[in-house]
Order: sequence, then structure tokens, then C-alpha cells
Amino acid sequence: MKILVISDSHGNIANIKHVMGFAKNIKVSAVIHCGDWDNEESVEAVLSFGIPLYSILGNADVDSKLEDMLKFECKKFEENLLQFELDSRKISVIHQVKLDDERLKNQDVVFSGHYHSKEIKEINFVKFVRPGALINGNDFAVYETTNNEIEFFTDVEI
Repeated sequence: MKILVISDSHGNIANIKHVMGFAKNIKVSAVIHCGDWDNEESVEAVLSFGIPLYSILGNADVDSKLEDMLKFECKKFEENLLQFELDSRKISVIHQVKLDDERLKNQDVVFSGHYHSKEIKEINFVKFVRPGALINGNDFAVYETTNNEIEFFTDVEI
């Protein structure tokens, strides 16, 4: 199963739509957003592509209407830490990760944002992944559950 992983869109609708178009073309089965949406229009842009959404809030997501919308529209939503399984993979989503967070043990992958940079590291068999920030351009990642692999993308063409 392919999963699009995005973060820190900060209201950049053009980049959201561009990346979502790419996601639709490669037939992703889900979208994970690691927080810092900024506004409801950003959520609407992702939802308009009809792909199930899993999300949390970031430190810039201060509008209570945004939280209410995500609670109602997401396949799964939690304010600060979302943990779930897809395709037998244990997945956590948190905006600003602390690598020693005990809640993240025994996960296959932990997705986070906040720092506006791409990074992957493995600690005690857990992959920690930051997909980059959509506010900086078309920085994102695609996670493949079948092999637990991450592929990073920047400025892709549709």
C-alpha cells in the first residue's frame, strides 16, 4: 500500500493540489498529514481528491474550526499523537517528535514535521521520518507498507 506523507503545508493550496495530483496519479491509498495545516481550505484541498486522510494538528494550527473539521472529515485524527495500523504496519504521527518518547516504541514508522526538512533515521528498529514541508515547495514522501520503505520527492512533475 502506498501512503502519501506530507507536513507543514501552512496554507499553500497550490502546493497541496500539485502534490495531491501526483498522489492520485500513483494511486496512493491514504494521505498522512503531520500537522501545521494553517487553515480549513488546506484540508478541503486534500479531501477533494477522495483519498482517506489521517492527521494531527501542529503548533501553527490554532483555529478551533480546523480541529473540528479534521475530527469530522479524517479517517483517523488525534490532536497531538495519532497511532494506528495500516496494512499490518504500526504507524505513529506526531508533529514535533522526541526520539526518546516511550509512546513511540514498537512502531514500524513514526512520521513527524515541524522542522521543515527531510530526514530519516532508524532507532531500535523504528523508522523516524520527516517528509519535508509543503510550504518550502513540493517536498513530501511516499511510504510503501509492503516493504516498510520511504521515498522522498521534491518538485515532481505530474
